[in-house]
Amino acid sequence: MRKSFLIVALVLAGLGALIGGLFGKLQYSASAGTAVTPQGIVSDYTEALDLVAQNYGGKQNLEALSDSSIQSMLWTLDPHSSFFTREEFKKLSEEQASQFYGIGVSILQHRDGVYVQSIVPGTPAESAGLKYGDRILEVDGKDAKEWSSGEVSKNVRGERGSTVKVKIERVTSSTPIEFDIVRSGVPLPSIRNYFMLPDNVGYIGLTGGFQETTSEELTGALKDLDKQGMKSLILDLRNNPGGILEQAVEVVSRFIPGGQTVVSVKGRTNYATARELKTTGVDVEKLPLVVLMNGGSASASEIVAGAIQDYGRGIIVGTDSFGKGLVQKVFRTPYGTGLTLTTARYYTPFGRSLQRDYSSGSIYDYYTHNGQDGEDNAPKPVGVPVLMPDGRTLYGGRGIEPDINAKAAAFGAARGRINDAAFFFVRQLVAGKVAGFESYKVDKQSQQHVVQPASFPITDKLFEAFRDNAVAIKENGLTAENIAAETEYARMRLRLEIATANYSNEAGAQVFLEKDPQLIKATESMTAARKLVEKNLALLR
Repeated sequence: MRKSFLIVALVLAGLGALIGGLFGKLQYSASAGTAVTPQGIVSDYTEALDLVAQNYGGKQNLEALSDSSIQSMLWTLDPHSSFFTREEFKKLSEEQASQFYGIGVSILQHRDGVYVQSIVPGTPAESAGLKYGDRILEVDGKDAKEWSSGEVSKNVRGERGSTVKVKIERVTSSTPIEFDIVRSGVPLPSIRNYFMLPDNVGYIGLTGGFQETTSEELTGALKDLDKQGMKSLILDLRNNPGGILEQAVEVVSRFIPGGQTVVSVKGRTNYATARELKTTGVDVEKLPLVVLMNGGSASASEIVAGAIQDYGRGIIVGTDSFGKGLVQKVFRTPYGTGLTLTTARYYTPFGRSLQRDYSSGSIYDYYTHNGQDGEDNAPKPVGVPVLMPDGRTLYGGRGIEPDINAKAAAFGAARGRINDAAFFFVRQLVAGKVAGFESYKVDKQSQQHVVQPASFPITDKLFEAFRDNAVAIKENGLTAENIAAETEYARMRLRLEIATANYSNEAGAQVFLEKDPQLIKATESMTAARKLVEKNLALLR
């Protein structure tokens, strides 16, 4: 703790020097030969803060000023050293524990508010009777009609055992319905979806970060898919932001034998001598492997993909990863806040740095870098060439580049409007309110995850009813021509919403994945993955 206080003091001190200079009150100038001590700079910051408190003519929020001071200084070090407010640090802890306290709903924001999309089985929301399509009107007496989904999520979470009052609008009720729901633990899994694809290809969506339960979840998913006849695997790491390093090592250990380096960690202090983390020697899957990546895949995701790629254990498909290879240590600071400070860098088994260049100093440019969607003309960092044992040349300092490029599905304004229109139509449909389609009424989501190819077909008659409804409602902003130009997408989205309303969020996601161009490319790449695993079979013995 003493060390963490020193770090905070230095961070505050640096900004204090700047602010104090603006007031002309600095005790220590920046001229050559002037002794600068932490104590003196902290004194400058304190004096500047006092001047703000005593003289600023507007409304003051000293906590926000202090928080932003720390964050601004940390960002002068690198883009990943960060300060967490009490609320943010609590959320970080919850995510790493794979659980938080809330009511157990998946929500989605539409044009006029936030709606329930799916219920998490075994949670208070299921017991209370919340349903697909319920619109959140109030939370604890506060008007939530114009809240974002993030604001709703924030307000329904709270202490375990506490009660939250939720008022909703339901299609089948003429008046709002109120619920008193007792908060409880809600799982936050790493693996959000897994199922079998055609040709005995298994799919595992490890998209929810690397948390304390990741390895256990992966083991369970692999066993289940093995029972279903899996002969090859697609591991989806798209938009996985990373998480616990040890869990990334455990994931790699399922595909590469024990004693092999997964990642090396090098830094100035604790990591002055490189620390190598190795596979643990658990049961190794020897099946062909394809890993899906994109610009949202970072940190622990890149460690997994980097090891798979270095050893030639699988094919990487998608677009360039984010390029986050800095190691952060979490420091708990007073009053429930915390910060992460970069202490080292990650390197792949054969020495590639995962960290993308951030020397431009622009946080915006860093987080919105080109190339994450696979543009052919996107500029790339120069990178450092690293020769692999099998003769391939891969590059460090550019994140993980796919072996096979595959762009994500295009998404424009018209598709966004179709998404809204499909949701509002299906909301009425499953409530039994669409004339001629009363048989589509759903009383409760079954929580089934797997959608069979023949399930929920979109007949021409149903599609016509959707189109007519979408065009008739002006708020949708759609014409018959708009929908005709996106017929295939609109049919998919309609089926997605029906599958979600009947089964679960996971079922709806499966419908989306059936048409996902990156997943399709991954299945097409399985022949190459099979040849690769045969070539490197000695590695797996």
